[in-house]
Amino acid sequence: MDRFNSLQKELYSINQDIFSLLSETESIPGMSKNKFTTWSKNCEEIRRQIQEAILRVAIVGPIKSGKSTFTNYLFHGDYLKRSAGVVTSIVTKIQKGASLKVKLFFKSWDEVNTDMLQAMVLMPSLSYSAEKHYAGSANFDIRRSDDRINLHMAIDSLSDALLISNGILNPQIVLLSSYLEGYQVMQEKISPDTSEAEFDAERFDEHKALVSDDSLSVYLKDIQITIDTGFIGNNIEIADCQGSDSPNPLHLTMIQDYLFYANLIIYVISSRTGLRQADIKFLSIIKKMGIMDNMIFVINCDFNEHDTITDLTQLIKNIKKELSIFLNHPEVYSFSALLNLFKSINSNSASRNGLKEKELAKLNQWKGDKEFYEFSNRGTESFEASFTKKLTQERYSLLLKNHIERFGIIAAGIKNYVCINQKILGQDSSNAKKIIKGLKENQEKMSRIKDMIKSTLSGAVQTTKKEIRIEVDRFFNSRSGNVIGDLINFIKKYRLVYEKYEKNLDLNGFANTLYLVFQDFKMEIDAFMAERLNPEVIRFIKEKERYIEKQLESVAVPYETMVKDALLKYTNGLSDFGINSMDTKGGNIAFPGFDSIKAGEGLIVPPVVAHMHFSAKIKTEAIMRLGFYNFIKFIKKIFKKETQDKKEEALALKKAVFRIKQETEKAVIFHFINYQENLKFQYFFKFIDAASNSYYKALVDQFHANSIDHSNITTLIGKKQTDKEYALKTLKKMEPIAEQIYLRIKSVKKELS
Repeated sequence: MDRFNSLQKELYSINQDIFSLLSETESIPGMSKNKFTTWSKNCEEIRRQIQEAILRVAIVGPIKSGKSTFTNYLFHGDYLKRSAGVVTSIVTKIQKGASLKVKLFFKSWDEVNTDMLQAMVLMPSLSYSAEKHYAGSANFDIRRSDDRINLHMAIDSLSDALLISNGILNPQIVLLSSYLEGYQVMQEKISPDTSEAEFDAERFDEHKALVSDDSLSVYLKDIQITIDTGFIGNNIEIADCQGSDSPNPLHLTMIQDYLFYANLIIYVISSRTGLRQADIKFLSIIKKMGIMDNMIFVINCDFNEHDTITDLTQLIKNIKKELSIFLNHPEVYSFSALLNLFKSINSNSASRNGLKEKELAKLNQWKGDKEFYEFSNRGTESFEASFTKKLTQERYSLLLKNHIERFGIIAAGIKNYVCINQKILGQDSSNAKKIIKGLKENQEKMSRIKDMIKSTLSGAVQTTKKEIRIEVDRFFNSRSGNVIGDLINFIKKYRLVYEKYEKNLDLNGFANTLYLVFQDFKMEIDAFMAERLNPEVIRFIKEKERYIEKQLESVAVPYETMVKDALLKYTNGLSDFGINSMDTKGGNIAFPGFDSIKAGEGLIVPPVVAHMHFSAKIKTEAIMRLGFYNFIKFIKKIFKKETQDKKEEALALKKAVFRIKQETEKAVIFHFINYQENLKFQYFFKFIDAASNSYYKALVDQFHANSIDHSNITTLIGKKQTDKEYALKTLKKMEPIAEQIYLRIKSVKKELS
């Protein structure tokens, strides 16, 4: 990656030299400054885009597969806390930097209270109303001592049946308990708005306590780390994602949101477990998302688990065979991430922390087993070669190519400007005006082509927007038999298995059982969305992005030949006047990549995560319904009629579930109506406009480089000789500099080809 880092530095240097060259023109009397201002802005824009362009790599896989160890190996140091908690789904983002530091972003008080309030819906012994909260009059605030005490008491009163749901700790109770437990430590760090904390190299390890402790990490919103070691290049972000088999479905949804933007996905599989059911499930979800082609697999070998290389290679062979279900030719690399990490720490004299005695002993043991050691080294070498190629030659080079093409246009424009004005100043007034007239005629022709391109693209934009509107509305129409309709049908057909809760009803009463029923139902909904709905939404968005690109390219690309022809005629026209211009037509026009367009406009797809805002009226109506049944039961006892207590409670529970389903259906429809409109107007339509403008700019940039008004220079002709001589001297000084910059640009283009 050093080669591409040096190319990036060369682009920065070229950019600065162009700035310096443009500043020379300010001292020349009679020169039009408008074009130089435009070029300066272009240079500043390119510099910003080079600096901000990020290639994202997601490290994914199940819990305990070795993702954090693998990420540490990439950066040649033990930076990430391994075996962090699973309450939150924080994606830890790491980039190469000048120094070691970590920045933590915390939730606001509103975000904390909203999280907690939703986890408390239908919770026994609590009366906080989600409905009131979302109307802006919340009556729960963790900052109030009475509220914390009340919630503590409510949690303590829950039976084991409510604390454990479907064989795991109830995620909502774990979330609430974590918030309460961590409050005293975190209260000074949280503010009404999102707050942050930064730790430099000396305090770096302090962040690990926050990340690994569930009661503290639950308050975190984001983690960004910069590391000054490892073989990862600049402008590359490595994301260590939460385990894909987390018991909370919302964690999977958070991972999906990051995967949408990832340029490369590295899936880590432990050789201790091989490919498990959780892996199959997650890989099926990724395939539904339509991003399987951006994935490579790493089998993280634990040599202590395998007696011989033969056993290990057979396991790897089996894993590859299973992966072929998802990809015809999966790209798989096998090595020990822990071995690589130990090696890099042990060989790095500047390492923050050396190996512990046990770690050094393990490293020496592995080195002594040459078969395993060399096997891992070969796998590592193959992986690093492929990884570097994918991120630099295949992706990052495309970003740099775009920028170098634009630099080439600016440099050619400056050189032509210098040559033309030198020629004009060498003429008398009559011949100078003749040259300017000829230039204007060619420029008018280019202007007409520009207007034609703009008009055609404008028409394409309106047509594409109309088609995207129809497609989005169809996809999110709950009656069209798609995944949204499937979700609503799932809600409608959800049936309460009364027998499952019958014992709990006898032991813990109606309110406690209703809470358990609600938690189980909500977990089912979250799982449905994470595993079936969200992947389809992401696949749909990706497909429509490709469709937009195809539509705009079908309009823009045919104009490429027309632009080149116009520039050729312009260059020939300059030759007729004896002006030796620089080649401005170049190669193929470099249309900007869609990732850079989105980044430049700050376009972000609305998060797919749907937090359903359930109303506490569900509980009120359910209790009232039970009260009615209890009243009937009391009357029957007075008249000594037989009663069926269980049947009445079961009926009340079923009525409550019916209301829960109604509320959920309304919440789903409301959420996706909003999501549908946001996706159209805040993302797709803005994306289409931005892409159209970028394509137009790419086509006509070369025209702009040759559309300068040279009329002002004629004012120097016939004026005092000193001004004319000064102008000529400055222009002659600029010419070889522009030529040299252009040659450097050609050299970089050759490197990138």
